[in-house]
Parts: sequence; C-alpha cells; structure tokens
Amino acid sequence: MFLSCRCLNCITPPLLLEKLRQSANPAIREAALATTLTTARLRGERFARAAFGPGIGPGDGRRTIYDCRNGTLQGAAVARNEDNDPVADESVNRAFDGLGATRRFFDEILGRNSIDDNGFRLNGYVHFGNAYNNAFWDGAQMVFGDGDGIVFSDLTGSLDVIGHELTHGVTEFAAGLVYHFQPGALNESMSDVFGSLVKQWVLGQAADEADWLIGPDIFTPQFKGDALRSMKAPGTAYDSPDLGKDPQPDHMNKYVNLPDTDAGDYGGVHVNSGIPNKAFYLTAIQIGGNAWEAPGEIWYESLKASSPTTQFQDFADTTYMKAGQICGPGSAEQEAVLSAWREVGIRITAPIGKGRRPYARATAKAGDADVASLAKLIAALSAQVNTLAKDVRSLKRT
Repeated sequence: MFLSCRCLNCITPPLLLEKLRQSANPAIREAALATTLTTARLRGERFARAAFGPGIGPGDGRRTIYDCRNGTLQGAAVARNEDNDPVADESVNRAFDGLGATRRFFDEILGRNSIDDNGFRLNGYVHFGNAYNNAFWDGAQMVFGDGDGIVFSDLTGSLDVIGHELTHGVTEFAAGLVYHFQPGALNESMSDVFGSLVKQWVLGQAADEADWLIGPDIFTPQFKGDALRSMKAPGTAYDSPDLGKDPQPDHMNKYVNLPDTDAGDYGGVHVNSGIPNKAFYLTAIQIGGNAWEAPGEIWYESLKASSPTTQFQDFADTTYMKAGQICGPGSAEQEAVLSAWREVGIRITAPIGKGRRPYARATAKAGDADVASLAKLIAALSAQVNTLAKDVRSLKRT
C-alpha cells in the first residue's frame, strides 16, 4: 500500500544531485547540497499543505509569474500576468510564454482546459533560491531555480522542462499516479512525453525531426552533457566525471530496483521512466508524422484511464486498447503500439473472460468474413467518432 506522496515532482533526479555532491569542485558540491536541503524542506511544507487541499482554483487558466529574487516563495513579488506586456527579465518571459504554450497545447490538441480541465490558474515562480539546481511542481504551482551557473543554467531555459512540470499537474488531476516505483516512473514519463510534445508542437517538428531530449538547454555551455534524459536512447543523455553516466534503462531486462526513499528516487521514478519513454518514442516514429496527433492522443486517453497504482503492464495494455478505439482495431497505429512495447520488453495482453492471455494477431480464415466485416464497421465508426470529437473541440474553442 502506498502512502500519500510527500515528494515534489522535480526535474532533476536526486541520484544526479547525489553525484554532484561528490564533485571535486567545491562550488558544485555546495550548490548540490543546498538544492537537496531546500527540496527536503519544501517536501515537508507540501505534505502539511496537502491536508488542506489545493490552494489554487479555477481561473480561466490565467498565468501569473512571481519573482522570488533568489529567496523563498513567501517573499516573491508579481512580475508579470495576463494584463502585462513582456518585461525586461527574460526568465519571467520564458516562464510566462512556456506556461502559455503548454496550456494552449492541452487545449487545442487534447481539449483540456488547463491542469484540472476546469481553468486551473497557472502560477509560476522564477529565481527561486540561491544557485538552486532544480524546477518542480509542488501541487499548486511551478517553481524554477536559476542553476549554479557551473553545471546548470536557468531552469526556464528549456520549453520541454516547463511543459514537463505543468504536466505533473495534469497527471495529478487526471490519474493521480502515486510517486513510487512503476506508477511514479509512469508519472515522470507522462511529463517527459508531453513536455517533448509541447516543444515539437511549438517548433512544428515531425517525430523524425525532433531531438527527443529533455532539458537540452539547461546545462551551461561549458559543461559536458546533452540533456537530463533522452527518450530516443535512454541511458545516453550525459556521461561526465561530475554527473556520472545516465542510468536510465531502455528495456525491462535492465529495470533498476531502488529503495522507496528520497535518495533511492522513490523506487527509481526518474530512472525507470526511460522504459515507457522509449515505448512512446518508438510508437511515434513507427506511426510517423506529428507525434502530438495519434500517439499523443493515445497516451493522453490512456493517462485518463489510469489509476493511482497503474503499472507498466497495465498502461501498455491500455494504450493498445485506446489505439484500437481511436484509430481502429488492427490499425497501423495499434500495431505500432504493440510493436513498441514489445521492443522494450513488455508484451501486450488482452482480457479474455475473467482471465488474460498474451495478445495474438488474428489470422484470416474462410469463416471469419463476418467478423472481419464487423471489425471494419467498428473501425469506420471509431474514425467518425474521433472526427466528431475534434469538431466539437474546435467549436468549443470558437
């Protein structure tokens, strides 16, 4: 049984901060230690606040960016809101624009009205703390540090990081995936998936044009590291004396068993998220075109159908089912989902009565004509429903 999560949903994994605390550079060590201690304090504050429920309600998705001026959230001042033009502080503008782009993505592509689908106000805090090497969603708002200037630069520097953090809020409301073990790794993966899709959508990149990197712009130019994570090739995002080597697996036979503690990354939520990340990347590449279209819709509908304790196998099965509902049974999209999960070591299963059996693709037989005709009819109806849903979303926006 899982307890309520006391953790913050942070972009920088605790295992990476632990590695930085062992650096030969004292400035890197001090910044990593300060980041770890500050995050631990904030975790306790979140747990206390959670007893009183969400602190921010509906507000037409309005954005407000606060400047912490290298202090705490309590001392922050309003720097920009929906009534203001861009300001001189680029961190403020990047956070404001990034939250806006993510909000528009969920609205225009997936028909979701802000984080909670009910106009949840979007509050962002920049310049948090001193040399704070992290960004996080704390259950009410998004917070961004400036980095230490040696390893990390301003955490608002990557649009996918901003999209990643806001998606943690979406996941909290849509499925409540607990932040432990496989459900927690799925939680992190959802943020990587939609953070990457927001960036691809804004840049107009097809799946085969995207870099599929998370946080490529938050390392300083002089530091060796491509990104925090690679969805295309988990385990290759960085490799340096200070950071160590990216520990993400890309297959279930490399799954990393870690303790359910802060130091253990709550059972490896940032580490094992590489497996579902790779499955999404493979799905998007096999389907082709824009990853935010069929692949994004399949993953989003599967997220909404998930529960707090959904496991990798459960989620894989759901994506296969949703692909059939959205794109048609036996469609190229459904086959892409099947193939992608198989490549990362998860075999799709299908419910049969009260039990389950491995999915086996049907072979044509003379007596299957009626079944085949029915499947085609269902596929046609599914396509019509999908088109109608998109038309309704378009009318709502109008």
